[in-house]
Amino acid sequence: MRRAGAFMTAGLVLAAAAFAAGNAEARCTRLAFSVNDYGKDGPTKDAQALLDKYIADWARTKGIASYTVGKKDVSCELFLNLVVVDEHTCKASALVCWPDK
Repeated sequence: MRRAGAFMTAGLVLAAAAFAAGNAEARCTRLAFSVNDYGKDGPTKDAQALLDKYIADWARTKGIASYTVGKKDVSCELFLNLVVVDEHTCKASALVCWPDK
């Protein structure tokens, strides 16, 4: 998915506040992953795929066996505009909820 010569900057954004969902039996947090690469389609797809991997790794390190992932949102911003090619930073984020013990 990445083009040769492209670089990827991955930023992990862990939104602070875990909050109680409707019935106070679940905890939720918003997790995100950013990718910077040439073009727009590549970083969009990479951000979504790497967000899935990041969520799984995050849940495993927290000892969370079951969790649900809400709708994934992806936003992209133009990072560098060269005449023949452009570079975008795309950020995928989703709400992750798990049962409160």
